[in-house]
Amino acid sequence: MSEALAVEGAFGNRLGELREIKEEARRGPDDVATLRQHERGKLTAHERIELLLDPGTFTELESLRRHRATGFGLEHRRPYSDGVVCGWGTVHGRTVFVYAHDFRIFGGALGEAHAQKIHKVMDLAEAAGAPLVSLNDGAGARIQEGVTALAGYGGIFRRNTRCSGVIPQISVMLGPCAGGAAYSPALTDFVFMVRETSQMFITGPDVVQAVTGEEITQNGLGGADVHAATSGVAAFVYDDEPSCLEDVRYLLSLLPSNNNEAPPHEPAGDPADRRTDRLLDLVPTDSSRAYDMCSVLEEIVDDGEFLQVHAGWAKNVVCALARLDGHVVGIVANQPAMLAGVLDIEASEKAARFVQTCDAFNIPLVTLVDVPGFLPGVDQEHGGIIRHGAKLLYAYCNATVPRVQLILRKAYGGAYIVMDSRSIGTDVSLAWPTNEIAVMGAEGAANVIFRREIKAADDPEAMRRLKIKEYRTELMHPYYAAERGLVDDVIEPAETRSLLIRALAMLRTKHADIPARKHGNPPV
Repeated sequence: MSEALAVEGAFGNRLGELREIKEEARRGPDDVATLRQHERGKLTAHERIELLLDPGTFTELESLRRHRATGFGLEHRRPYSDGVVCGWGTVHGRTVFVYAHDFRIFGGALGEAHAQKIHKVMDLAEAAGAPLVSLNDGAGARIQEGVTALAGYGGIFRRNTRCSGVIPQISVMLGPCAGGAAYSPALTDFVFMVRETSQMFITGPDVVQAVTGEEITQNGLGGADVHAATSGVAAFVYDDEPSCLEDVRYLLSLLPSNNNEAPPHEPAGDPADRRTDRLLDLVPTDSSRAYDMCSVLEEIVDDGEFLQVHAGWAKNVVCALARLDGHVVGIVANQPAMLAGVLDIEASEKAARFVQTCDAFNIPLVTLVDVPGFLPGVDQEHGGIIRHGAKLLYAYCNATVPRVQLILRKAYGGAYIVMDSRSIGTDVSLAWPTNEIAVMGAEGAANVIFRREIKAADDPEAMRRLKIKEYRTELMHPYYAAERGLVDDVIEPAETRSLLIRALAMLRTKHADIPARKHGNPPV
């Protein structure tokens, strides 16, 4: 008999007991609970973790943890894991920490032991400098444990905040998330949701109806599409869990492990000097004609691949992660196909948050400008466009990563300044020969400047056309800003990709000193 077999024989009873307990912990309460979970269109916690992490890499923490609460029958219900699976593994070979609510146990509700497990994995993620992914499928605080459960959430929120900008934090909503529990995902960097099975709200439909009289379903109140298109809470939305978790893996491949690292670089199969002649056909020279900015991005970035963030919300601005010559970049671009690409309250918030996230994680910024200004209107002014627009301005001014601006066509007024202009610190500013940089469009400017001449003319309309042409010729020709050093170069559209790559390569060693301070005070 070998030594190993002899040892196992001596420990036979203990090893058998250990294996049985661990199998019980993994299996969950019973097969019926697992069947119910599957019938809801949802996977179990372990099944989700297996899809998220590289095969065979998951190491679980505290799988044998049980609560110590008493009262309301809890002392007779003490399942292993206490309703949350925690641990670490790898995604594309890099360490990632994860916790996943197990809805089969107490509905995934959070109690003291449950919270302490999450606190531990969050502390380890911070200490190891690795991303944290939460797979949320829980019914909120465990009512039977009272204020202790609420304190557990407080510990999670505090850690979310402490880790903000230090490690990537990703929340994946795979079931209900109600009440104060919804604030943890709101504090993280990215929120994923699955249609029909995931919901987020502070007060549920029953409370809403009791207080306001409004009748609404859970999905109508806080479903995936609501948060993807209306509230802006969800950055990504999917039809099923496997496709959702696959894109979580893709997002992680674009992010560094922490704020002290650069994003992962991959060898590029797309030539850095590839010409982008197709842009001449994609973008009309007439600045009043619309086009799809996403088609421009496809032509410029490596292999035409990019991951759009908040694709369904504030569609008049595009925010995306992509690669240029194998290096990750964050792209902010006006979308002329939606509201002519104007900036409004929601677009400003969306872009500001994205710029801030990229800056926190050392992702260079490329800004593509084709903006007629800020959206006018009483609703915008009363809704705080000044304050919300200032969020984007603050985010760009505060960013220390490499920044490159490209002006495709129009860039008018304050919106030109806000879209990472030279005056607020962009490192390199490029423009196409179709650029129009001005306080406002020629038509509006002529009406203001030459109002008296136009009114006094025998043919006001002819005079108006003449003055529009004069203003355009004097102040809006494509080389006006370049002559004054506000644009570094006017380039051919076909050279866009190669020149962006060159500029970013030059800036890769950029170092920016920032003044000593506790923190800034951005508009919120």
